[in-house]
Amino acid sequence: MTLSQHIKQKRKKNGLTQVELAERAGVGLRFVRDLEQGKQTLRIDKVDEVLALFGEQLGPVKIELL
Repeated sequence: MTLSQHIKQKRKKNGLTQVELAERAGVGLRFVRDLEQGKQTLRIDKVDEVLALFGEQLGPVKIELL
């Protein structure tokens, strides 16, 4: 699951609109839309603000190298 899918799923599970999520996280609506659409360049601090609403934060994840 991608970060954008994760955020969208969490938002919907908690019954929030994009506007409500933006207001509660203290970020702009455009940022939430960009985040949910998988924009490649986003500010990590703002992503963490959104994730904090769900008791989460960004962190390193091990990947398998071929």
